[in-house]
Amino acid sequence: MNTLIEARQLSKRYGSQVALDKVDFSVHAGRIVGLIGPNGAGKTSALRAVLGLTTYDGELAVLGREPFANRAELMLDASFIADVAVLPGWLKVDQAVDFTAAIHPRFRRERARELLAKARIAGNRRIRELSKGMKTQVHLALTMAIDARLLLLDEPTLGLDMLARRAFYDALVEDYMDETRTILITTHQVEEVENLLTDVLFIDRGRIVLDSTIEGLGARFSALEIPEQRLEAARALRPFHERRTLGKTVMYFENAPAAALAALGEARTPSVSDLFVAKLSGGVS
Repeated sequence: MNTLIEARQLSKRYGSQVALDKVDFSVHAGRIVGLIGPNGAGKTSALRAVLGLTTYDGELAVLGREPFANRAELMLDASFIADVAVLPGWLKVDQAVDFTAAIHPRFRRERARELLAKARIAGNRRIRELSKGMKTQVHLALTMAIDARLLLLDEPTLGLDMLARRAFYDALVEDYMDETRTILITTHQVEEVENLLTDVLFIDRGRIVLDSTIEGLGARFSALEIPEQRLEAARALRPFHERRTLGKTVMYFENAPAAALAALGEARTPSVSDLFVAKLSGGVS
């Protein structure tokens, strides 16, 4: 399996604050990976390290390169969308295309224009005239027009309405992703991306608390709605989280015996968003 990102004991401090605490993870080619965590969990610090934008301790290789020492070379094969728009308001869309074509040797001008036309964004419009969703689509078109193997997204749909978020992710999958390309998305809005992902990395307080393929979640985790008379029997199986909702108790188990769960009720694989809450909450909620 072709590994594009390999982190071993990756650590980052800001003064006394630990942003990344000896993190290990890998990202393989042709995958859509969600680096998921709450605000302040270490997502952006990890992404900045991968992009070569900050120093760090430990080992990190991205596309076979050490990113901080080889950032210019790395960015020929990687592209990035931040959580904030950076294009100046006075710039016309066509000028943004011309500028990107002038500075990036692997930018495909016609591809950018195709994507902008699909999003119905005219080239003669200025950035300040566009809605936030349209500005994000411009960023996405410019980024996807770069012939890059690795695309990194940092909270890319923050502040967008539901329709704009859906359009963004539809364009991402339909117009960028194939078996040769890889996407790493950092987000805390799990429900936005869980149907796209092939792999998940949950991060909390600078540590990876879950590293799994989506397929692997079904074999490892179970959620079970427990009737009142079976609560103690279920707790004997040591769920890692339970919650009360609408008068019902739902318990979450990891590697619990299937037969034992079946005797208590009907087990299901939790959604990524439910599992995220369960893993990061712990105990009872």
